[in-house]
Amino acid sequence: MKKLTQILHRAIRQEGFSLIEVLISIALIAIALIGLAQLFTMSVMSNLRANQFSTATFLCQQQIDYMRTLTPTELDLLPVIQDEQIDVNLDNTMDFRRITTIQRNLNYYKVLVFPPSQFSTAAGTLILQPVAHQVKAQMGTIIQR
Repeated sequence: MKKLTQILHRAIRQEGFSLIEVLISIALIAIALIGLAQLFTMSVMSNLRANQFSTATFLCQQQIDYMRTLTPTELDLLPVIQDEQIDVNLDNTMDFRRITTIQRNLNYYKVLVFPPSQFSTAAGTLILQPVAHQVKAQMGTIIQR
């Protein structure tokens, strides 16, 4: 009899989690997961922005490297302003606008790269105010021969 009483007493004494405790723990876990989801989204956006800046910088450097390979005669034949739209990944969607300017009296060559949102803006406006028009990369160099 004593053993039966102990078994019944243990069964009554067993404690578990109440429904409220379970709901509170689920709410806390959900809040933590929402924070992680926001952090993940922000990191994806930062990676996309960094990719855009590095590609724009590459396009600037590519143009400057090309101009450095030219002879003085070929450099003189280049137009003062070159404006081109570039499709980086060959998907028939233009990804960047690259504007190259030349100041012949100083032998100064400047390359500006803009996002697609600046396709309709006049080149002169972009050259005069690059930062106001979301320039992604800009480089300048002097080429002496």
